[in-house]
Amino acid sequence: MSRRCELTGKGPMSGNNVSHAHNKTRRRFLPNLNEVSLMSEVLGRTVKLKISAAALRTVDHRGGIDGFMAKAKDSELSPDALKLKKEIAKARAAA
Repeated sequence: MSRRCELTGKGPMSGNNVSHAHNKTRRRFLPNLNEVSLMSEVLGRTVKLKISAAALRTVDHRGGIDGFMAKAKDSELSPDALKLKKEIAKARAAA
């Protein structure tokens, strides 16, 4: 499984370790990913996603996974998250 946030698309970045003598060696900056279960009120079930800590704060700020998906861009979402967004939209339209 890739080290990429399923909601925001955040992935590893590269940079340099810089020593006191100013020697540079390449390194990777990995995103702070957590596997969380989020409750979808529209679907009435929990959804497991691998998301970054920043994305989790944004989900809380927007009032849950349903509110986040309403404003999320399709280009940033993983295929699983895109499928979830369509399920939520369909359930909202039916309700």
